Amino acid sequence: MAENDAMPTLPKKCGPYISSVTSHGMNLVIRGVVLFFIGVFLALVLNLLQIQRNVTLFPPDVITSIFSSAWWVPPCCGTASAVIGLLYPCMDKHLGEPHKFKREWSSVMRCVAVFVGINHASAKVDFANNMQLSLTLAALSIGLWWTFDRSRSGFGLGIGIAFLATLVSQLLVYNGVYQYTSPDFLYVRSWLPCIFFAGGITMGNIGRQLAMYECKVIAEKSHED
Repeated sequence: MAENDAMPTLPKKCGPYISSVTSHGMNLVIRGVVLFFIGVFLALVLNLLQIQRNVTLFPPDVITSIFSSAWWVPPCCGTASAVIGLLYPCMDKHLGEPHKFKREWSSVMRCVAVFVGINHASAKVDFANNMQLSLTLAALSIGLWWTFDRSRSGFGLGIGIAFLATLVSQLLVYNGVYQYTSPDFLYVRSWLPCIFFAGGITMGNIGRQLAMYECKVIAEKSHED
C-alpha cells in the first residue's frame, strides 16, 4: 500500500480517437494522418472531374493511377491538406482568437459539399468566357468563407494559400509536368486561385473541428478525473 502511495500520479489525458493516446504530440500526428487521407480522397475525386472535362492534361508516361491522376497528385494534396488543417487551429491559438463560428460536424460537411460544388462548377458549367467564370468562382469562394468561417485569420491564410499554390502550379506547368487547356493567367486558368482559396478554407475548417474535438474530449476526461 505504501509503495502504491509513493507512485507518481500520471495525467489521464485521452485523445479523441485511441484511448491509449496520452500525449498532445500523438494526437497531432493522428489529426495529420486523418487530414492527409481526406486530402487524398478529395484530390482523386476533384481531379477526376477536371480530367473528364479536359481541363487538365497529364503526359501519358506519368498517368499511372487507376483514377486517371498522376501518381504524385494525391500525396501532394494530402500533405498540403494536413499542413493546412494543422496550421489553422495553430494560428487561432497563436492569435488568441479561438474560432467558434458554426463549430459542428454538420457545418463542416456542408462546407465540403460546397467546395466540391465549386470545383464541379469550374469543370462542368459553361460560361461565356474565362473572366465570367473566374468572377463567379471568386464570389462563390468568398461566400464559402463568409458562410463557414468569417475569421480574419481564415481569410488571410486562404489568400496566402491561394497565392502560394498558384505560384507552384505556374512553376509545374512551366516545367512541363502537366498543362491546362486554354490557359489565360500565364500558364494556368484564371479561376485556379479561387479553387485554392476555397480548398484552404475547407481543410482549415476540418482541421479546426478535429482540434476542437480533441480539446473537448481531454477537457471531459480532466473533469471526470
